[in-house]
Amino acid sequence: MILTNGYHTVPLGKLANVQTFLQMTERAPSRPAPETGWELERMQRPDLRRYRTLLHRVGDDYLWAARLAMADAQLESFLCDPRVEAYLLSTEHGDEGVLELDFRVDRECELSLFGVAARLVNTGAGRWLMNRGIEIAWSHPIERFWLHTCTLDHPNALTFYRRSGFVPFKREVEIYDDPRVLGITSKEAAPSVPIF
Repeated sequence: MILTNGYHTVPLGKLANVQTFLQMTERAPSRPAPETGWELERMQRPDLRRYRTLLHRVGDDYLWAARLAMADAQLESFLCDPRVEAYLLSTEHGDEGVLELDFRVDRECELSLFGVAARLVNTGAGRWLMNRGIEIAWSHPIERFWLHTCTLDHPNALTFYRRSGFVPFKREVEIYDDPRVLGITSKEAAPSVPIF
């Protein structure tokens, strides 16, 4: 379907957003981040309940739903794939951030999930976590590290990724089922986005 200029109707129960795809083709330098007692834990044997709880904590404001909608067997299979590395950012308050690196395409790494809980926004935790992500990704034999973010993400996400060394290379319009309508997230999630 080719979109023309103007307005386009979004069906009831659906969301629409603009996805921006970004990449880096060489390792970007680390940026200043706070020295803290935070820890990064790689999930070797996934605890699905713990992981889903963290995804709700970090992603409900942005309507993250892809992992939450997966059946247990599918999510476990994904997380147990040796080419997927899922990390949890832990603080004195428990799990507060997620970093998911997907190496399933040869010579590439997709930053498939990245975020921190609301209590850590504007504390430097995102920078700290991104520095770890860049370090881990480029410790593998890759030629490209990439991600996509969207207009439902944190308002500063695109700027943050660009400051981290990622360069935009493509945009797409995405239309998909509203996870609140499907019951994947609560009806109260992302209160700034109306439900139709």
